[in-house]
Amino acid sequence: MAIPSVSIARRVWLAEPLSRIVAVLILFLAGLSAATAHEVQPSVLNLTLEDGTATVEVEATLEPFLAGIDLDGLSDTNASDRSGENDRLRALPPVDLAQAVRDAWPDLSEDIGLLVGGEPVRLDLSEVEVPPVGDPDLPRVSTLKAVADLPEGADDVVVAWAPRLGAVAVRQMGRGQEGYTGYLPSGGESDPIAREGASTQGFGAALLTYVPVGFEHIVPLGLDHILFVLGLFFLSTKAGPLLWQVTAFTAAHTVSLALAALAALGIVSVPAAVVEPLIAASIVYVGVENVLSRGMSPWRPLVVLAFGLLHGLGFAGVLSEYGLGSSNFVAKLIGFNLGVELGQLAVIAGAFLLVLAAIRHDRHETGDTGKAIAAMILAFVVAPGVMALLSVLSPGLDLVPLVATAAVLLGLTGAALAGDGPGRYKRGVADPASVLIALVGAYWFVERVFL
Repeated sequence: MAIPSVSIARRVWLAEPLSRIVAVLILFLAGLSAATAHEVQPSVLNLTLEDGTATVEVEATLEPFLAGIDLDGLSDTNASDRSGENDRLRALPPVDLAQAVRDAWPDLSEDIGLLVGGEPVRLDLSEVEVPPVGDPDLPRVSTLKAVADLPEGADDVVVAWAPRLGAVAVRQMGRGQEGYTGYLPSGGESDPIAREGASTQGFGAALLTYVPVGFEHIVPLGLDHILFVLGLFFLSTKAGPLLWQVTAFTAAHTVSLALAALAALGIVSVPAAVVEPLIAASIVYVGVENVLSRGMSPWRPLVVLAFGLLHGLGFAGVLSEYGLGSSNFVAKLIGFNLGVELGQLAVIAGAFLLVLAAIRHDRHETGDTGKAIAAMILAFVVAPGVMALLSVLSPGLDLVPLVATAAVLLGLTGAALAGDGPGRYKRGVADPASVLIALVGAYWFVERVFL
């Protein structure tokens, strides 16, 4: 005998509170995972070519190199099965870690190399500088120097960087000017570098190189920025409020473009200890205001503008780690910020697609049982399956917070579709999502200030 559709709807409706509880746990645990991550930082390789000699200076967190962690695509060293060895190396005194680097150099030099005319040249380790042990849960940036005799001739030099060492920014130094600069997100070989210091990379190539760098720092790495943008999105279903907020946020990034330039050139310092808690506070604010307000307030764009400056300062800190150099500097800066804007638009588009069914059904008096069940299956069956599959296929690529966020939005959408009466989108999706966003932001604020 067929079960009446009303009975099914009631069962789905009864699952609504449970789905919201599960959603809270999923998003909070995802935020906790991101907040306690041993974040992977890009390395910087400075190359000086003078008088037939090449000097390579690498600024990097060397512990993952020695621990045998494959950093290609990795955002968190805790995701590696070698994380225990990495933590042990972090606790080593400077003298011991420097000696470990010297002992490992015969193997490590196979991953960091120079090619001239397509042939490798021998790099001899000359110096290792390791800072004192600070917080063992945080990475420390060490420096190693190596030199090589270049064969005679005018052949260009190519930097070869093994993918397992992760991302690297390559800069040519010396002769009172800076030549080639480039970014290798997954290792590989640099463009040919002229010995006389002239950059071989054009404006367009430099710009395009840094667009994916900026995009990556929103999707998938920037969960705090993702939650802030989602907070903007959940204020209203109307295009006007969203347009005003995105315009204000973009204007703030335009201003912080100059701040990023100053930070990347080393003219100003951006203290992460101040900026990161304020970014967390901005997430709390937009989430709370979404629930308390009935729409766009006159001050909302101004507040978003101010918070956009904070997020821009966060990006400035990221750029300063890359060492963009002076060659095609403007192109790289524009490319990075363009990538950031594209990442934010991708977040808005993705959120819109995930909750579209709830928005379309918002004014209907009765729920849609079929769509509600489909959304619940996607949230609590398909999404966990995707996370499990990713953990097997790409164990180093931490996409759990991103997939968990998508699962939460799908679960809330399903719960809203199961209910009756108009206004279910704000009541069932926008408000609960904003509360969750504020809770994660509050945890991050406490974690970044007190823990």
